[in-house]
Amino acid sequence: MKQTTQIGATVEEAISLALQKLGHSREQVDVEVLQEGKKGFLGFGARNAEVRVTVKEIVQQQVNEETFEQLAPALKEKPVVTEVLEDELSFVDAKSSIHQEQQQEVDPIDEAKAYLTSIAVEMGITDLTIDHTTDGKNVAFKLSSEKAALLIGKRGYTLNALQQLTQLMLNKTAKSFMILQMDVEDYRERRQVALEQLAARMADKAIRSRKPVAFEPMASYERKIIHNALANRLDIETYSEGTEPNRYLVIEPVK
Repeated sequence: MKQTTQIGATVEEAISLALQKLGHSREQVDVEVLQEGKKGFLGFGARNAEVRVTVKEIVQQQVNEETFEQLAPALKEKPVVTEVLEDELSFVDAKSSIHQEQQQEVDPIDEAKAYLTSIAVEMGITDLTIDHTTDGKNVAFKLSSEKAALLIGKRGYTLNALQQLTQLMLNKTAKSFMILQMDVEDYRERRQVALEQLAARMADKAIRSRKPVAFEPMASYERKIIHNALANRLDIETYSEGTEPNRYLVIEPVK
């Protein structure tokens, strides 16, 4: 049974790729949709479509009969052709094994950098440079560009989105799960200082007003910065409310 499983951005794209691989037309195969494709929102939650394409039994039989009819005279007159075919098959198998080994040796960090660079180009950023360091399963990307503000976005939203997308690409080829931390010209450090200062001001405001004070929605790691900054204060408590991506932090005076 001649069969292949193929993924693509959409079901139709996956089918088209499978047909090219098998060398048959749409009418000559049976298609089983294993997973529908999903675009997601701004790249999040996206998933590829996956199909299993099987060449119909009658088509395989016709191909085998035609192939035999074409090769039979040559095999009768020149038995050496069999040896040549076997040599060719051995060469193809060896070449396929080498190709698979090369695919397995792809550096996931280089793949992630290439992916991030391609996104930057689509954003109109052509001077992006990426330096990286690794510490066990943790990987840090340091980005530099004349258009750093474009990479960061409002309150770091663009940077956070780029980090999440790039981590997905990183773990697509990594042998074990890796955690990516991405920064643009020390923005994260400057943002942390600003959040710690904001936390102190908001805590004082809550004490003066004797009422809970709520922050605007922010990423979980930023809420954690504020939690940690106020952890030693005994006159207030902090907690989060709402659901992602609109979850926010609240400071409440201790009564």
